[in-house]
Amino acid sequence: MTLQEFFAGQPRGTRARIAKECGISKTWMSLILSGRRPAGAQLAIMIEKATKGAVNKADIRPDIWGKK
Repeated sequence: MTLQEFFAGQPRGTRARIAKECGISKTWMSLILSGRRPAGAQLAIMIEKATKGAVNKADIRPDIWGKK
């Protein structure tokens, strides 16, 4: 599942909660979602944990971990 797909099915405020849990701003999360900025390797791991595995780190950064 992509990060965009994950957020599409979530209630309001989820982006802000995930961003805070990952230690980034809502703006940075928006830049990642829009594809304007890539998530770093560590951030991809944190996003995977924050989404309880719904979004895999390989889906966020296939160039690092390869697409499953």
